[in-house]
Amino acid sequence: MKKEIPNLLTLGNLLAGCMGLYFVMQGNLLFASYCIFISLICDFLDGFLARLLHAYSELGKELDSLADMVSFGVLPSFMLYNLVEQSCGAQCTVGPLGFYKPFMVFSLALMSAYRLAKFNIDTRQTDSFIGVPTPANGLLVASLPLILHFQPEYSAYILHYKGLLIYSILMSYLLVSELPLMAFKFKTWSWADNQSRYLFLIYCVAMLVMFKFAAFPVLVISYIALSGILSLNKSFQK
Repeated sequence: MKKEIPNLLTLGNLLAGCMGLYFVMQGNLLFASYCIFISLICDFLDGFLARLLHAYSELGKELDSLADMVSFGVLPSFMLYNLVEQSCGAQCTVGPLGFYKPFMVFSLALMSAYRLAKFNIDTRQTDSFIGVPTPANGLLVASLPLILHFQPEYSAYILHYKGLLIYSILMSYLLVSELPLMAFKFKTWSWADNQSRYLFLIYCVAMLVMFKFAAFPVLVISYIALSGILSLNKSFQK
């Protein structure tokens, strides 16, 4: 029975993702963001408990990917579509692609599916990630409605449809790229083995205290940049 506990949390992740889609259809992006954060918590806890209880299973692995596809692939895509429509208005029908421009954000859902399928058969990603993990995309997108609601002074940076479309295409590429990224999987708690992880976590806390929700996009970009720097450093050391 204890082996099903992680799977129940994974289903909680999926349920929150489904509820988030409902809130997007109701035009409530704020509650949709809360659903992504609930999914993130469930996604962290199911892996943590699977390791703690020695409850790994192929079923759990596949179920986790299916849940992540909804919560961190499909749901963020629909949220971005909503934000693009809010920000571009009549301009959506002008220029190349015209009416179809907002649909470009669904590239995130497509590449999330590709990434998650690839992850399940890629034995190189046991201790680190190759390509941006889908929860990172979910976290960044979830922060946008929160910033609009609680920190409206940053709204001009978010309700910019060209920026949102560029983000969608760039992140779609990063999801399936061969870029090695740091994973927060602690095998030990020692400083020597996890110095980069601990320093980044301290940086995250400091940024959140100073900038609140506006820190999340910066943290995701910093995570990608730091991982790239560490990867280059390892390459030079070889």
